[in-house]
Amino acid sequence: MSDVAAVEQFVKKFSALKTEISKVIIGQDQVVEEILISIFSGGHALLIGVPGLAKTLMVNTISQALGLDFKRIQFTPDLMPSDILGSEVLDESRHFKFIKGPVFANIILADEINRTPPKTQAALLEAMQERSVTVAGHHYKLDLPYFVLATQNPIEQEGTYPLPEAQLDRFMFAIHLDYPSFKEEVDVVKATTTDRKITVNPLFNASEIVEFQKLMRRVPVADNVIEYAVAMVGKTRPNSDQAPELVKNYIDWGAGPRASQNLILAAKTHAVIRGKFSPDIEDVQAVAFGILRHRIIRNYKAEAEGISEQDIITSLF
Repeated sequence: MSDVAAVEQFVKKFSALKTEISKVIIGQDQVVEEILISIFSGGHALLIGVPGLAKTLMVNTISQALGLDFKRIQFTPDLMPSDILGSEVLDESRHFKFIKGPVFANIILADEINRTPPKTQAALLEAMQERSVTVAGHHYKLDLPYFVLATQNPIEQEGTYPLPEAQLDRFMFAIHLDYPSFKEEVDVVKATTTDRKITVNPLFNASEIVEFQKLMRRVPVADNVIEYAVAMVGKTRPNSDQAPELVKNYIDWGAGPRASQNLILAAKTHAVIRGKFSPDIEDVQAVAFGILRHRIIRNYKAEAEGISEQDIITSLF
Protein backbone atom coordinates (compact mmCIF):
# COMPACT_ATOMS: atom_id res chain seq x y z
CA MET A 1 0.00 0.00 0.00
CA SER A 2 1.34 3.44 -0.91
CA ASP A 3 1.79 6.01 1.85
CA VAL A 4 -0.98 8.18 0.33
CA ALA A 5 -3.45 5.26 0.49
CA ALA A 6 -2.22 4.42 4.01
CA VAL A 7 -2.90 8.02 5.15
CA GLU A 8 -6.42 7.88 3.69
CA GLN A 9 -7.08 4.56 5.43
CA PHE A 10 -5.72 5.95 8.69
CA VAL A 11 -8.01 9.03 8.54
CA LYS A 12 -11.07 6.75 8.21
CA LYS A 13 -9.95 4.44 11.02
CA PHE A 14 -9.08 7.38 13.28
CA SER A 15 -12.55 8.87 12.81
CA ALA A 16 -14.14 5.50 13.66
CA LEU A 17 -11.84 5.23 16.70
CA LYS A 18 -12.99 8.60 18.08
CA THR A 19 -16.64 7.57 17.55
CA GLU A 20 -16.00 4.29 19.43
CA ILE A 21 -14.34 6.11 22.36
CA SER A 22 -17.19 8.68 22.52
CA LYS A 23 -19.62 5.83 23.31
CA VAL A 24 -18.10 5.82 26.82
CA ILE A 25 -16.29 9.16 27.17
CA ILE A 26 -18.62 12.14 26.81
CA GLY A 27 -16.95 15.40 25.74
CA GLN A 28 -13.18 15.81 26.39
CA ASP A 29 -12.59 15.69 22.60
CA GLN A 30 -9.37 17.70 22.78
CA VAL A 31 -7.98 15.46 25.56
CA VAL A 32 -8.81 12.23 23.70
CA GLU A 33 -7.25 13.63 20.50
CA GLU A 34 -4.01 14.60 22.30
CA ILE A 35 -3.74 11.13 23.90
CA LEU A 36 -4.23 9.50 20.48
CA ILE A 37 -1.73 11.85 18.80
CA SER A 38 0.75 10.87 21.52
CA ILE A 39 0.09 7.15 20.94
CA PHE A 40 0.39 7.28 17.13
CA SER A 41 3.52 9.45 17.43
CA GLY A 42 5.07 6.85 19.78
CA GLY A 43 5.16 9.11 22.85
CA HIS A 44 3.92 8.99 26.46
CA ALA A 45 1.33 11.29 28.02
CA LEU A 46 0.80 12.80 31.47
CA LEU A 47 -2.85 13.52 32.37
CA ILE A 48 -3.27 16.24 34.97
CA GLY A 49 -6.70 16.68 36.52
CA VAL A 50 -8.67 16.69 39.75
CA PRO A 51 -10.35 13.44 40.94
CA GLY A 52 -13.47 12.14 39.24
CA LEU A 53 -12.83 13.36 35.69
CA ALA A 54 -12.71 9.77 34.31
CA LYS A 55 -8.95 9.75 33.65
CA THR A 56 -8.67 6.02 34.38
CA LEU A 57 -11.85 5.19 32.43
CA MET A 58 -10.55 7.22 29.48
CA VAL A 59 -7.26 5.30 29.31
CA ASN A 60 -9.06 1.96 29.75
CA THR A 61 -11.54 2.79 26.95
CA ILE A 62 -8.78 3.95 24.58
CA SER A 63 -6.76 0.74 25.18
CA GLN A 64 -9.87 -1.39 24.47
CA ALA A 65 -10.65 0.53 21.26
CA LEU A 66 -7.02 0.12 20.14
CA GLY A 67 -7.12 -3.61 20.90
CA LEU A 68 -4.10 -3.41 23.21
CA ASP A 69 -3.07 -5.17 26.41
CA PHE A 70 -3.69 -2.78 29.31
CA LYS A 71 -2.36 -2.78 32.90
CA ARG A 72 -3.05 -0.32 35.67
CA ILE A 73 -0.50 0.44 38.39
CA GLN A 74 -1.83 2.31 41.42
CA PHE A 75 1.13 4.29 42.76
CA THR A 76 1.33 4.52 46.56
CA PRO A 77 4.07 5.74 48.95
CA ASP A 78 5.09 2.14 49.82
CA LEU A 79 5.30 0.83 46.23
CA MET A 80 8.72 -0.66 45.37
CA PRO A 81 10.43 -0.87 41.92
CA SER A 82 10.06 -4.67 41.95
CA ASP A 83 6.26 -4.24 42.28
CA ILE A 84 6.33 -2.60 38.85
CA LEU A 85 9.12 -4.42 37.02
CA GLY A 86 8.70 -7.90 38.48
CA SER A 87 11.09 -10.00 40.55
CA GLU A 88 12.94 -13.31 40.62
CA VAL A 89 11.46 -16.09 42.78
CA LEU A 90 12.57 -19.64 43.57
CA ASP A 91 10.38 -22.19 41.82
CA GLU A 92 9.66 -25.78 42.96
CA SER A 93 12.90 -27.09 41.42
CA ARG A 94 14.88 -24.42 43.34
CA HIS A 95 15.73 -22.43 40.22
CA PHE A 96 15.27 -18.69 39.95
CA LYS A 97 12.34 -17.75 37.76
CA PHE A 98 11.43 -14.21 36.69
CA ILE A 99 7.83 -13.23 37.34
CA LYS A 100 6.94 -10.29 35.09
CA GLY A 101 5.46 -7.19 36.72
CA PRO A 102 2.65 -5.02 35.36
CA VAL A 103 5.13 -2.96 33.29
CA PHE A 104 4.94 -5.77 30.69
CA ALA A 105 1.88 -4.61 28.71
CA ASN A 106 1.20 -2.34 25.71
CA ILE A 107 -0.49 0.47 27.64
CA ILE A 108 0.46 1.21 31.24
CA LEU A 109 -1.76 3.46 33.29
CA ALA A 110 0.50 4.89 35.99
CA ASP A 111 -2.23 6.13 38.32
CA GLU A 112 -1.27 9.07 40.58
CA ILE A 113 2.41 8.83 39.67
CA ASN A 114 3.31 11.67 42.06
CA ARG A 115 2.20 9.60 45.10
CA THR A 116 5.25 7.30 44.99
CA PRO A 117 8.92 7.98 45.96
CA PRO A 118 11.53 8.86 43.28
CA LYS A 119 13.17 5.39 43.19
CA THR A 120 9.85 3.84 42.12
CA GLN A 121 9.08 6.67 39.68
CA ALA A 122 12.56 6.10 38.19
CA ALA A 123 11.81 2.39 37.66
CA LEU A 124 9.57 3.46 34.78
CA LEU A 125 12.29 5.58 33.13
CA GLU A 126 14.14 2.80 31.31
CA ALA A 127 10.87 1.27 30.17
CA MET A 128 9.67 4.64 28.82
CA GLN A 129 12.89 5.60 27.07
CA GLU A 130 14.42 2.30 25.92
CA ARG A 131 11.28 0.11 25.73
CA SER A 132 13.18 -2.45 27.83
CA VAL A 133 13.66 -3.45 31.47
CA THR A 134 16.76 -4.65 33.36
CA VAL A 135 16.10 -6.82 36.41
CA ALA A 136 18.81 -8.70 38.36
CA GLY A 137 21.29 -8.23 35.49
CA HIS A 138 18.92 -9.60 32.83
CA HIS A 139 17.65 -7.45 29.97
CA TYR A 140 14.03 -7.88 28.85
CA LYS A 141 12.57 -6.23 25.75
CA LEU A 142 9.02 -4.91 26.05
CA ASP A 143 6.38 -5.67 23.42
CA LEU A 144 5.67 -2.84 21.00
CA PRO A 145 3.72 -0.59 20.85
CA TYR A 146 4.47 0.62 24.39
CA PHE A 147 2.96 3.67 26.09
CA VAL A 148 2.89 5.03 29.60
CA LEU A 149 -0.13 7.19 30.36
CA ALA A 150 0.41 8.66 33.82
CA THR A 151 -2.15 10.59 35.87
CA GLN A 152 -1.42 13.29 38.39
CA ASN A 153 -3.70 15.11 40.81
CA PRO A 154 -2.74 18.83 40.89
CA ILE A 155 -4.55 19.65 44.15
CA GLU A 156 -2.88 16.97 46.26
CA GLN A 157 0.33 18.29 47.81
CA GLU A 158 0.70 16.49 51.12
CA GLY A 159 2.58 13.19 50.91
CA THR A 160 3.36 13.59 47.21
CA TYR A 161 6.66 13.50 45.31
CA PRO A 162 6.58 15.92 42.35
CA LEU A 163 8.10 14.40 39.21
CA PRO A 164 11.63 15.72 38.56
CA GLU A 165 12.16 17.77 35.39
CA ALA A 166 14.21 15.03 33.67
CA GLN A 167 11.31 12.63 34.11
CA LEU A 168 8.66 15.14 33.05
CA ASP A 169 10.67 15.64 29.85
CA ARG A 170 10.15 11.95 29.00
CA PHE A 171 6.43 12.63 28.53
CA MET A 172 5.55 13.87 25.07
CA PHE A 173 2.34 15.61 26.21
CA ALA A 174 1.14 17.08 29.50
CA ILE A 175 -2.63 17.14 29.09
CA HIS A 176 -4.86 19.17 31.41
CA LEU A 177 -8.36 17.82 32.03
CA ASP A 178 -10.97 20.39 32.95
CA TYR A 179 -14.44 20.00 34.43
CA PRO A 180 -17.12 19.07 31.87
CA SER A 181 -19.62 21.69 30.68
CA PHE A 182 -23.14 21.67 32.18
CA LYS A 183 -24.61 19.79 29.20
CA GLU A 184 -21.76 17.24 29.16
CA GLU A 185 -22.17 16.61 32.88
CA VAL A 186 -25.93 16.05 32.41
CA ASP A 187 -25.14 13.52 29.65
CA VAL A 188 -22.52 11.81 31.86
CA VAL A 189 -25.01 11.43 34.73
CA LYS A 190 -27.71 10.08 32.36
CA ALA A 191 -25.29 7.56 30.82
CA THR A 192 -23.71 6.30 34.06
CA THR A 193 -26.72 5.92 36.36
CA THR A 194 -28.52 3.21 34.38
CA ASP A 195 -27.73 -0.49 34.00
CA ARG A 196 -26.99 -0.16 30.27
CA LYS A 197 -23.73 -1.92 29.40
CA ILE A 198 -21.65 -0.35 26.65
CA THR A 199 -19.16 -2.51 24.76
CA VAL A 200 -16.14 -0.96 23.08
CA ASN A 201 -15.06 -2.77 19.92
CA PRO A 202 -11.32 -3.07 19.16
CA LEU A 203 -10.61 -1.34 15.83
CA PHE A 204 -6.83 -1.85 15.67
CA ASN A 205 -4.23 -4.39 16.75
CA ALA A 206 -0.63 -4.01 17.98
CA SER A 207 1.08 -4.60 14.62
CA GLU A 208 -1.24 -2.14 12.82
CA ILE A 209 -0.43 0.58 15.37
CA VAL A 210 3.33 -0.03 14.93
CA GLU A 211 2.87 0.30 11.13
CA PHE A 212 0.94 3.56 11.54
CA GLN A 213 3.67 4.89 13.86
CA LYS A 214 6.23 4.17 11.13
CA LEU A 215 3.94 5.90 8.61
CA MET A 216 3.86 9.07 10.79
CA ARG A 217 7.66 9.17 10.81
CA ARG A 218 7.72 8.95 6.98
CA VAL A 219 5.50 12.06 6.63
CA PRO A 220 7.64 14.77 4.95
CA VAL A 221 8.07 18.15 6.68
CA ALA A 222 9.15 21.40 5.00
CA ASP A 223 12.36 22.96 6.35
CA ASN A 224 10.58 26.20 7.27
CA VAL A 225 8.18 24.24 9.56
CA ILE A 226 11.10 22.48 11.31
CA GLU A 227 12.90 25.82 11.68
CA TYR A 228 9.72 27.39 13.11
CA ALA A 229 9.42 24.59 15.72
CA VAL A 230 13.10 24.82 16.71
CA ALA A 231 12.89 28.63 16.90
CA MET A 232 9.78 28.38 19.09
CA VAL A 233 11.56 26.05 21.53
CA GLY A 234 14.65 28.31 21.45
CA LYS A 235 12.48 31.28 22.51
CA THR A 236 11.53 29.45 25.76
CA ARG A 237 15.14 29.77 27.00
CA PRO A 238 15.48 32.98 29.04
CA ASN A 239 19.16 33.56 28.11
CA SER A 240 18.41 33.39 24.36
CA ASP A 241 18.52 36.62 22.32
CA GLN A 242 15.25 35.66 20.61
CA ALA A 243 13.35 35.13 23.90
CA PRO A 244 10.35 37.50 24.30
CA GLU A 245 10.16 39.78 27.36
CA LEU A 246 7.58 37.49 28.99
CA VAL A 247 10.07 34.58 28.90
CA LYS A 248 13.01 36.68 30.16
CA ASN A 249 10.95 37.97 33.10
CA TYR A 250 8.95 34.92 34.13
CA ILE A 251 10.84 31.75 33.12
CA ASP A 252 13.69 30.13 35.06
CA TRP A 253 14.37 27.31 32.64
CA GLY A 254 13.32 26.62 29.05
CA ALA A 255 12.63 23.50 26.98
CA GLY A 256 15.36 21.23 25.58
CA PRO A 257 15.84 19.61 22.14
CA ARG A 258 13.39 16.80 22.98
CA ALA A 259 10.64 19.45 22.82
CA SER A 260 11.61 20.31 19.20
CA GLN A 261 11.57 16.61 18.22
CA ASN A 262 8.18 16.08 19.85
CA LEU A 263 6.69 19.22 18.29
CA ILE A 264 7.51 17.93 14.80
CA LEU A 265 6.40 14.34 15.50
CA ALA A 266 3.09 15.48 17.02
CA ALA A 267 2.55 18.05 14.22
CA LYS A 268 2.95 15.24 11.65
CA THR A 269 0.26 13.13 13.36
CA HIS A 270 -1.97 16.20 13.87
CA ALA A 271 -1.76 16.92 10.13
CA VAL A 272 -2.38 13.31 9.06
CA ILE A 273 -5.55 12.89 11.15
CA ARG A 274 -6.92 15.91 9.26
CA GLY A 275 -6.14 14.28 5.92
CA LYS A 276 -3.07 16.44 5.15
CA PHE A 277 0.11 14.86 3.77
CA SER A 278 2.52 17.29 5.43
CA PRO A 279 2.28 19.50 8.54
CA ASP A 280 2.35 23.29 8.42
CA ILE A 281 2.96 25.97 11.06
CA GLU A 282 -0.68 25.78 12.27
CA ASP A 283 -0.16 22.09 13.15
CA VAL A 284 2.92 22.97 15.21
CA GLN A 285 0.95 25.68 17.04
CA ALA A 286 -1.97 23.30 17.67
CA VAL A 287 0.21 20.83 19.60
CA ALA A 288 2.54 23.41 21.22
CA PHE A 289 0.59 23.83 24.49
CA GLY A 290 0.58 20.12 25.38
CA ILE A 291 4.24 19.70 24.46
CA LEU A 292 5.75 22.81 26.05
CA ARG A 293 3.53 23.19 29.13
CA HIS A 294 5.57 20.86 31.38
CA ARG A 295 8.96 21.77 29.89
CA ILE A 296 9.07 25.42 30.94
CA ILE A 297 9.67 26.29 34.58
CA ARG A 298 8.05 29.51 35.76
CA ASN A 299 9.73 31.57 38.46
CA TYR A 300 8.22 32.93 41.66
CA LYS A 301 7.42 36.25 39.97
CA ALA A 302 5.20 34.48 37.40
CA GLU A 303 3.33 32.65 40.20
CA ALA A 304 2.87 35.91 42.13
CA GLU A 305 1.60 37.86 39.13
CA GLY A 306 -0.64 35.08 37.84
CA ILE A 307 1.23 34.56 34.54
CA SER A 308 0.30 31.08 33.29
CA GLU A 309 2.19 28.68 31.00
CA GLN A 310 -0.61 29.32 28.47
CA ASP A 311 0.21 33.07 28.36
CA ILE A 312 3.91 32.38 27.92
CA ILE A 313 3.46 29.76 25.15
CA THR A 314 1.02 32.05 23.28
CA SER A 315 3.71 34.78 23.27
CA LEU A 316 6.02 32.41 21.32
CA PHE A 317 3.75 32.16 18.24
